[in-house]
Amino acid sequence: MQQGKKRVLFLCSRNQLRSPTAEKVFSKSHHLDVRSRGLSASAVRRLTGDDVLWAEVIFVMEPEHKKQLLRAFREEARLRRIYVLDIPDEYDFMEPELVMLITAGVRDALGDEAALVPGAG
Repeated sequence: MQQGKKRVLFLCSRNQLRSPTAEKVFSKSHHLDVRSRGLSASAVRRLTGDDVLWAEVIFVMEPEHKKQLLRAFREEARLRRIYVLDIPDEYDFMEPELVMLITAGVRDALGDEAALVPGAG
């Protein structure tokens, strides 16, 4: 991580489509250091307490993800800002509409901190 970058964690269920898309979109940001994880036991990269402690800001795709996060990692998440993007599990990896929804949600939440996002490709 470079100094001054905000540590942002993206969560979805299986870490296959939504959160990896978010990680890829923001991976080249000059202002954000990003990771993605899944909450399900079958996740490609499953969330750990260390991931939650690493993050300053956490974006979850659905309200249920926030409930799961807080059930499993309440203490670790205590001082983290958590935002619900409200993005259903109906998009493919890097699908343009998914990229747009993620980008808009992150910019709404973080404002100028997410302003310099090089593109989604």
